[in-house]
Amino acid sequence: MIYFDSAATTLEKPGAVSRASAWAMGHLASPGRGGHAPGMEAAKLMYQMREQAARLFGVSEPERVVLTSNATHGLNIAIRSLVRPGGTAVISGYEHNAVTRPLYAIPGVKVRVAAGPLFDSDGVYAAFEREVGPDVDAVICNHVSNVFGFIQPVERIAQLCRARGVPLIVDASQSAGILPIDLEGWGAAFVAMPGHKGLYGPQGTGLLLCGVDAQPLLYGGTGSLSARQEMPDFLPDRLEAGTHNVCGAAGLLAGMKFVSRTGTVRIHRHERALAGRMMDRLGRVPGVTVFRGSGNQSGLCSVVVDGMDCEEVGEALAKRGIAVRAGLHCAPLAHRTAGTQDTGTVRFSFSAFNRPDQVDRAAQVVCELAGTAKT
Repeated sequence: MIYFDSAATTLEKPGAVSRASAWAMGHLASPGRGGHAPGMEAAKLMYQMREQAARLFGVSEPERVVLTSNATHGLNIAIRSLVRPGGTAVISGYEHNAVTRPLYAIPGVKVRVAAGPLFDSDGVYAAFEREVGPDVDAVICNHVSNVFGFIQPVERIAQLCRARGVPLIVDASQSAGILPIDLEGWGAAFVAMPGHKGLYGPQGTGLLLCGVDAQPLLYGGTGSLSARQEMPDFLPDRLEAGTHNVCGAAGLLAGMKFVSRTGTVRIHRHERALAGRMMDRLGRVPGVTVFRGSGNQSGLCSVVVDGMDCEEVGEALAKRGIAVRAGLHCAPLAHRTAGTQDTGTVRFSFSAFNRPDQVDRAAQVVCELAGTAKT
């Protein structure tokens, strides 16, 4: 099988990831729940995982790295910590349901969309300039669109938020492990990310980087201050109620070590080269629309085949052993902003383990499908 759905989950992982998770399952207990060796070793591993993430993502205190179950979990914590009932949030026009659904679940929330044209960084920034004011509880913006690979001008948006005194939440679901991320350099309130995409960790892991204090989403045991009924007032305990996913954390640590050794610049360059190769080939195929940016696009290629439903294209590719994602990708707002809400897209997303010959094979299949489509 050729796997081109790494924007959803990286399927091929470094071998060290599964070995680390399996080792943890047989050797580690719960951190903070005992003074015995398995518990103490688990606590040590959790701290090593936080240290590794802190080095990667510009966090001076490893305690401000919180283990979550995914990016959605972290975004819910961040949004609930900053956006009050009846409050106002400003989001980009390319946000995922992991942002929009938590916002709309807050009673009376007002959501303003800073929508700019696709691949127009200046237009997006100008939209945020218009929308961000003193009445805004938080700005929420993804670093990279999961639909189009559009790299949004997060650094400039962060500067704007600092100047206007508005907290910023960054969704790094499509950039963690691929693009530079700097929590403290940006002055962001929170950065949320999954472990199972560009960090090559197991599913069911994620990280929330905390630049400010946060409110718990879950309440319960933490292994600390057990005599109190209030949650601890310090991180990471305040946000990590219940038993930790130690096996997942072990795999995530191994994945982040792989990213650090390989280098985000090298990984990004490789993925962009594959995406560019796919775009070059499909851009010459009659009846195929390729969504391509100039220099502000990650290693991701979204297309539409005239005369074929995107889900139909995805199924046809799957039957030929090529795994992609087709449809709205849990981001209907992004499609409305880009004008693809009626069609969706077929998304090819790449990882460090994909090869040029796989791109050529997939492009040939799309060419064949486009030749049979009704136009």
